[in-house]
Amino acid sequence: MDINQYMGMFLEESREHLQALNSCLLDLENDPGNLNVLDEIFRSAHTIKGMSATMGFTTIAELTHEMENVLDLLRKGTLQANDDITDILFKCVDTLEQLVENVSSNSDTPIEIKPLISKLTAIAKGEPCSVSEQHSVQVAATPEAESISVQNVNLDETELNVVKAARKQGIECYEVHIDLRAGCLLKSARAYMVMNALEELGEVIKSVPTVEELEKENFDNSFQVSVLTSVNAENIETAVLNISEVEKVAVIPVIIPETTEKSAAIPEAQADKPTVGKQDKSVSGDKPEKPAANEQHNDKKLKSGQSVRVDIDKLDSLLNLVGELVINKTRLEQIGLTHRLTDLVETIEQMDRVTTDLQSVVMKVRMVPVGQVFNRFPRMVRDLSRELNKEINLIIQGEETELDRTVIDEIGDPLVHLLRNSIDHGVEHPAERQAKGKNPVGEVRLIARHEGNNVIIMVEDDGKGINADTIKQKAVERGMITQAEADKLEAAEAVRLVFLPGFSTAETVTDVSGRGVGMDAVKTKIESLGGMVDVETKINMGSKFKIRLPLTLAIIQALLVKVCEEIYAIPLGSIDSTINITPQDIKTIQNQEVILLRGQIIPIVRLANVLNVANTCQHSQEELFVVIVHIGEERAGIIVDTLIGQQEIVIKSMGKLLAGIKVIAGATILGNGQVALILDVGALKQ
Repeated sequence: MDINQYMGMFLEESREHLQALNSCLLDLENDPGNLNVLDEIFRSAHTIKGMSATMGFTTIAELTHEMENVLDLLRKGTLQANDDITDILFKCVDTLEQLVENVSSNSDTPIEIKPLISKLTAIAKGEPCSVSEQHSVQVAATPEAESISVQNVNLDETELNVVKAARKQGIECYEVHIDLRAGCLLKSARAYMVMNALEELGEVIKSVPTVEELEKENFDNSFQVSVLTSVNAENIETAVLNISEVEKVAVIPVIIPETTEKSAAIPEAQADKPTVGKQDKSVSGDKPEKPAANEQHNDKKLKSGQSVRVDIDKLDSLLNLVGELVINKTRLEQIGLTHRLTDLVETIEQMDRVTTDLQSVVMKVRMVPVGQVFNRFPRMVRDLSRELNKEINLIIQGEETELDRTVIDEIGDPLVHLLRNSIDHGVEHPAERQAKGKNPVGEVRLIARHEGNNVIIMVEDDGKGINADTIKQKAVERGMITQAEADKLEAAEAVRLVFLPGFSTAETVTDVSGRGVGMDAVKTKIESLGGMVDVETKINMGSKFKIRLPLTLAIIQALLVKVCEEIYAIPLGSIDSTINITPQDIKTIQNQEVILLRGQIIPIVRLANVLNVANTCQHSQEELFVVIVHIGEERAGIIVDTLIGQQEIVIKSMGKLLAGIKVIAGATILGNGQVALILDVGALKQ
């Protein structure tokens, strides 16, 4: 067996679990007694250990094994999480990330883990701490339980109500703690057999870990199950011990505390309906003695297998094929209209519906939530705020907003620059904020939302804002603009100078900022994705960086226009309206042609002049066609010769030879096979 064939899967899953570790450790830092978070951390560390050991990466396996020892003590309550422990665990995760990246790049760079292992060992040998009670349900101590690693199942209020409703019918709830033999090869299969055996005796209402985690073998050699049954504890124990490779079983009756007993009883109507608990484990309060949960378990098993990993290259290939299908559909429509063949037209209409549905499905497959990018930032903000001795509260909103996978892969670095800029330059130190009457804890917001055919991502802070006069002064000092040009700039325009290459207001260069490459890199990257970035600011109120991105970079709706004999496409998402004007409607202000539209002055550009098209065609000057487009918050008009109409187009890149042409965003193939250039609206006004 060639183990290298599993390398891609190992790297991808390891990165996912490391991201989960970062996220859960942040939660643990805020809530040290949260057992659910500790369980998640333990499972992720255990999975990484198992995968790395299988692949032969002993260093990763050794470090995660030592982490498990500490995490197990935290789960059992022998240790209480504090800042020192979470800091060490964070350092372990950072080291694991370096080790995984070394594997990915096939690097031989040694990474020392002995100091971390020594610290973990010292923590594990520390004096035990008293831990406050964390469980909603107490379990009666039994001799059998002494030899088993017991992690009590934490039932929520709904599940407790189900237990109480069952007890009224003479049915008891037991905690069943199972230990599999060391070295058990098919843990998920044994866990499945245990669940089936328990479901034949009664109804399983919860398990720790969850059913999905058991099926994925994301657990150590032990797990716990809550079961409602009229069978006694001895029969339950015998039934489970009859399963091969089960080493120990402890069956413990659940004792509901008095405070819980005093809570409102479950309504009769509600007790007869299925309810859903925190672990998404369905239970029924109707007839607990019947093994109806067996069907629910099978449903769970089916649902857990309803997603598959697909290589992004395969999705790109699929999208290209759909793009070609769209192009040929358009060509067939053209042929049908030209030859007026009724049967062909009807067939094309049917093909049009199928193609549109197929395209929609493919686009949805490529869409992923921006949370995949956002979830890396809480850890970064935590570390950066500590480095700068600032207190920062990061608020993330709209992480479920979806974007094309191609865009998602590219926006991470720009957002890193914007967040670092807000924390370093925007948010003041606590003492300075208090002096201004502000909350000493600064607030940074990362927000995503849909807006038409675009996604808006905003990075906001409640810091000191950007001083336009300071920006102009720095730009003049660095020779980027003259003093005369600076004097003419309005405040909003001056603030946008931060996007110039090499611009920085930092007095000294640090690890965080001062080199003048961040904002320029942000603008370049966002524009390369067909988007735009802008900034709004108020002194002592804060700043807002607003990124506008297209939902997809592949298939879009566009307006086809004609300049002389050339056809061009303008993305429909950038268009506000189309109007007709006469030459007399055009006025000139400061050498700029403008028109007055509904009380607003709109600058206009003649597309033929911008593109240097030889305008040899004779046109009637009685009427001009103008396409009104928006560029960020501003609007502009584009004068064209003819409006052809709206059409769905497939964006094709121009290739390396023609890369860097600012006015052209790409090309498309029309229904007649002709190539049309796609205009970059943002570059037309510049």
